[in-house]
Amino acid sequence: MADQSIEDLRRAWASGDAAALTRLGERLLNSDPPAAIDEAADALNRATQRGGVDAPARLAMLFAMGAGMIQNWTAALDLLRIGADRGSRAAQEQLLVLAGVDTRPPGDAPDGPDRWARLRDSIDIGAWGRPSPQEVLCRSPRIYRLDPFISTAACDWIIARGDGRGVRARVFDPLDHGVREEEARTNSAVEFKLGDMDVVMAMLRFRVAAAVGVDANMLEPPQVLHYKVGERFEPHFDFFDSALPGHIAELAERGQRIATFLVYLNADFDGGETEFPILGQRHKPPAGGALWFANVQPPGTPDRRTLHAGLAPTRGEKWLLSQWIRKPI
Repeated sequence: MADQSIEDLRRAWASGDAAALTRLGERLLNSDPPAAIDEAADALNRATQRGGVDAPARLAMLFAMGAGMIQNWTAALDLLRIGADRGSRAAQEQLLVLAGVDTRPPGDAPDGPDRWARLRDSIDIGAWGRPSPQEVLCRSPRIYRLDPFISTAACDWIIARGDGRGVRARVFDPLDHGVREEEARTNSAVEFKLGDMDVVMAMLRFRVAAAVGVDANMLEPPQVLHYKVGERFEPHFDFFDSALPGHIAELAERGQRIATFLVYLNADFDGGETEFPILGQRHKPPAGGALWFANVQPPGTPDRRTLHAGLAPTRGEKWLLSQWIRKPI
């Protein structure tokens, strides 16, 4: 079944089979770039109407992201509840995370026939859009810390989504438009494209955008970063430099990377700080804490004082969620 082509799955529509419709939606979303998002949404909606177990959670993600339809958090949570009632583990765990309940075995799911409805009703969407107060670590350049930013349950969920999927992290080529591996960066990374997203990740993006004060459509696809002992990202800038040939096309296509938002997902490691060598500062929030900084000065001039490094852990493994923010030129 897994190797069926999109065309084979489209021919399966006539049967009205929920599993085939779900597979079609998944295949369309996981193509690179995602193909026919409207068609994927329609397939997942039909699968949901026909009693599909996994389709509601995938359709919920599209409502949360505003992909193929108008963004609607209420619809997204309602769909997660439908999936949870049908036995979808992904839907159940996302409801637990969004409600701030620990999902690690044996879990803490509510009891009773309406347990998932009650859990869904306990989720405060507005609270996700009200981040904790920001501590000013540096006024110029602007560096802020939020502690806490997300729950332990959310950290565990994100680590689990990225674990085992990382590849060698790359950097933008300063000479040619594109990315390449560099000895200066030895950690691994996994980028969450549309097909990888879920309601938890979409809600986290909503929270990041609220903290920085930007629209969520300015956020790049999030990345989960993993550093083993000794792995590091040497001092670098996150902005794009218009003096570098390889950065000119990126600036023209997608705009400047104006801010960087880092969520520390665990704390059981030594070392691993985010260092600003020009400023003489090192920062390491606890698990669930966040650090963000502006890469440019108003009105958008690259700020070279934001030179920073991801230091290597000396014991244990470091997990981060990295979210870059763009502004069109």
